[in-house]
Amino acid sequence: MTELAELRQRYTDHAATLPDGARQSLLNALALADTHYPADARGTQAGEPLMPRLLSAALMVAEMDLLPDAVAATVLTNLPRFYPDWAETITEQCGASVCQLVRGIDEVQKLTHLTRMDAHATPEERARQAETMRKMLLAMVSDIRVVLIKLALRTRTMQYLSQVPDSPAVRTLAKETLDIFAPLANRLGVWQLKWQLEDLGFRHHNPEEYRRIAKLLDEKREERLEYIENFLNTLRGEMDKARIHYDVAGRPKHIYSIYKKMVKKKLDFDGLYDIRAVRILVDSVAECYSTLGIVHSLWQPIPGEFDDYIANPKGNGYKSLHTVIVGPQDKGIEVQIRTFEMHEFNEFGVAAHWRYKEGGKGDSAYEQKIAWLRQLLDWRENMAQSGTEDLASAFQTELFNDTIYVLTPHGKVLSLPAGATPIDFAYALHSDLGDRCRGAKVDGQIVPLSTALENGQRVEIIAAKTGEPSVNWLHEGWVKSSRAIGKIRAHIRRQNAETIREDGKNQFDKIVAKIHPKPNQQQLCEKLGFRQLEDLYTAIGQGELTPRAVQKACETAPPPPPVNPQSIVRKSKIKKTGGNGVLVDGEDGLMTNLAKCCKPAPPDLIGGFVTRERGISIHRQSCTDFVNLSRQHPEKVLPASWAADGAEQVFAIGIEVRAHDRAGLLRDVSDTFTRHKLNVTAVQTQSRNLEAAMRFTLEVKQVDDLPRVLASVAEVKGVMSVMRL
Repeated sequence: MTELAELRQRYTDHAATLPDGARQSLLNALALADTHYPADARGTQAGEPLMPRLLSAALMVAEMDLLPDAVAATVLTNLPRFYPDWAETITEQCGASVCQLVRGIDEVQKLTHLTRMDAHATPEERARQAETMRKMLLAMVSDIRVVLIKLALRTRTMQYLSQVPDSPAVRTLAKETLDIFAPLANRLGVWQLKWQLEDLGFRHHNPEEYRRIAKLLDEKREERLEYIENFLNTLRGEMDKARIHYDVAGRPKHIYSIYKKMVKKKLDFDGLYDIRAVRILVDSVAECYSTLGIVHSLWQPIPGEFDDYIANPKGNGYKSLHTVIVGPQDKGIEVQIRTFEMHEFNEFGVAAHWRYKEGGKGDSAYEQKIAWLRQLLDWRENMAQSGTEDLASAFQTELFNDTIYVLTPHGKVLSLPAGATPIDFAYALHSDLGDRCRGAKVDGQIVPLSTALENGQRVEIIAAKTGEPSVNWLHEGWVKSSRAIGKIRAHIRRQNAETIREDGKNQFDKIVAKIHPKPNQQQLCEKLGFRQLEDLYTAIGQGELTPRAVQKACETAPPPPPVNPQSIVRKSKIKKTGGNGVLVDGEDGLMTNLAKCCKPAPPDLIGGFVTRERGISIHRQSCTDFVNLSRQHPEKVLPASWAADGAEQVFAIGIEVRAHDRAGLLRDVSDTFTRHKLNVTAVQTQSRNLEAAMRFTLEVKQVDDLPRVLASVAEVKGVMSVMRL
């Protein structure tokens, strides 16, 4: 029997086990494939025959319990290449869900053919490109089964390459498999495909090292599996005697994992004790140590190969007992012992074990999404028992819709925030290209610069020879990425300051003209974090302060206090030395304290208020508390000013930052203060609904440079607003 005939028989046998509707869908899919696929059709550039490839991958999908519609869709993966009316026919013959899966697979196939890894990139750059492409594959599908089908198809291709001579095209496919698809299978927990993708990719990418390790493994994989099963049977018997509830599993380590461990630990093959591994899960920590005693009583432990990660967890939160023992036939076996709860955290927790295995660092939000997918795939057998509709809907995912992935004309993948426009794309490539951007083509069609890009689109920028960005790009909301926003603001700041200030003043006057009653402009200026109106005009002209922010501040600005010179009553001096550089009614040496409510600092306009026990409290004249106290007790108000010789004095001021919460946000904001040589004496942070509110107390000599500091903080990724308290 030929390979194709055997695969067809296995496929029809699987269909026969299904309910009537699902069985007919699979048979209809096979009939469509027979009708529309040419007999000599090839599935890949390596010349792989199409039908054996699709049937073999379909059987892998069936083994993964991804529901019958996914099996049928795998067989019909290439139908869009050969049949124009494929969508209508598939929907009629196999159902709408099969059609949607085929559409998703077709889009992924086209996109992966267009993408390119830079052959001249450094290892670090190549690793970043590969990570971007892995994230792209997850982000552009609405059904996670599309990615799993793609993994099955790639596994079949790597199996086929074992039968063809080595060539540059084969090595390219092998490298792509190791860079993109094997890690993707790893983080999704699809072990039955992961080890094949790794071993087969390694076999073609580094054939000499593969053959060397394979030769050192003097037993076949099947024999190692049989050895592990015999070992487990002995272990199960002792665990049953001890009446411990447990679950055990074991699998021999495959060639690529052995190679990675040799490289990581800088050991030769003879230095590895754990080419076979067993995992034991129990209910409690006490049973972990009891089980360890059982293992060591049955087999001799190897000195120096015991690690207690329960008492001393790893940095990523991983907990387990690890020991290596001399098993039957004097062969080393690694045994891992942990509780069910530890195992669930290690596999699905935020500090995901897959990240530890792959190396490097990642963001916790992405790892949480991967954890959810892994739990879904782990639960699919139980969910299948409750009904295929629930499981099918669970496969629909919008987890990765906060980022989009688009292509350059040369096939490089770029990641951008959701809603990004061609302007963001241009700045992601180069700041000069962003400045000169005047138009864009998306998939060959000219589109407005305000167009929101979508996953998988190919973007080309139309640029002038010279040019500058427009402040309207910011005011109209056409820019979404922090990089583009920062570059545009930096460029605009370099332009003629007078022109920008005049434009900002015109915008400010238009806003204030619509407000009734008219706000006190100096108080409004200080409320927005600026000492002088000219600084406020510049910020508006540069696009750092939006008209909406000014209007909102006007709506809540306190009314100006009544000016009545007769309300200022001179009091007798309190004969204690100050020390904060304040003159009260022109006199120094008085007992004064800086009010904590408004934290005044030079050159703020200030006033004094006589208290009962704390001397004279110094406030900013715009302080709401001071305004209220002045109205209630005008006789206690004293004029105050800053002493000319207080240059070396430092003052505490408060800053509030509101931002989208993310890892590293506090560090990035703190680094900004450090660059401006400001000392942070206190920090308060609160996060709710993915929004962070942070309050900083800074030590400054004067607040003249505060607008520049606030502008720098506003450029930090994720920051929505920043103001002086």
